[in-house]
Amino acid sequence: MTKIAIAIHGGAGPDSDFIKQHIKEYKEGLKEAINEAYAMLEQGSSATDVVEAAIKNLEDNTLFNAGKGSSLTEKAEVEMCASIMNGFDLKCGAAAIVKNVRNPIRLARQIMEKTKHIYLGSIGAAEFARELNLPMEPDAYFITERQFESYEQTRKKLNDNGQQLAIEQLEKKHGTVGAVALDIRGNLAAGTSTGGTDFCRQGRIADSSMIGAGTYANNDTCAVSTTGEGELHMQYVTAFHISALMEYKGMSLREACHFLIQEKCKHINGDMGLIAVDTKGNLVAEFNTSRMHRAMKSSTQDLIVEIYPK
Repeated sequence: MTKIAIAIHGGAGPDSDFIKQHIKEYKEGLKEAINEAYAMLEQGSSATDVVEAAIKNLEDNTLFNAGKGSSLTEKAEVEMCASIMNGFDLKCGAAAIVKNVRNPIRLARQIMEKTKHIYLGSIGAAEFARELNLPMEPDAYFITERQFESYEQTRKKLNDNGQQLAIEQLEKKHGTVGAVALDIRGNLAAGTSTGGTDFCRQGRIADSSMIGAGTYANNDTCAVSTTGEGELHMQYVTAFHISALMEYKGMSLREACHFLIQEKCKHINGDMGLIAVDTKGNLVAEFNTSRMHRAMKSSTQDLIVEIYPK
């Protein structure tokens, strides 16, 4: 029997009282998403379909910073980013600075399959979503009480203490969701979606929508989805970097992930994390943070759902 495997993540970064108080809910959300996706793999669904479904589930869960529950920009608006990639033929699609689209990962998938482009942003992305009759929602749908409170706290500190403190505050508030999968036909896929960084500048584009930085899949090597501080993943082209270490240096998936996060980037004072799966169904979660919400399951590995380092 051909091996099947999936891993999902719900963001990496510093710990918080909110996370500690809702560990059960976070784990239940991860478990629901991965079980639904794994059942699809068992039924023969493609890796791309499975990745899209898992991320859509997390986008609809208000606990995670993607879709409903996204962070707010400095203008108190939601701007979302997402991407998806198929390891079979390297086709990919991405959407940036998206507003009002209920599930940005679905939009990224449609860009991949129904346009000659890879990347659409802002108004153009939203117009394309409307042409396809993808579900749209008013601004209020995406804003949760928790995210608004976070925005208000940061805004108050900005007013009270100046710009520098606000910058320090936003550096510690970020989040993403993502998924990687290997299907029964041996195809890999990866996808990533984010609601952005708390109190970021309007128009910021996240690594979650960047092929090679936030998302990458190649049937010759692996599929990767990243999380943490997006600017770092852009600088190190993290998702492709893992694939390149495997292809050009002959590293295993685990060796490549550990080398990049724990050795190559060990001098970096910033949050980096990723999930990955290779062509043999090996699953890896690597991060340098105090927590990364994650779940894994394969035909040879029982379900694992974790938030903190094991």
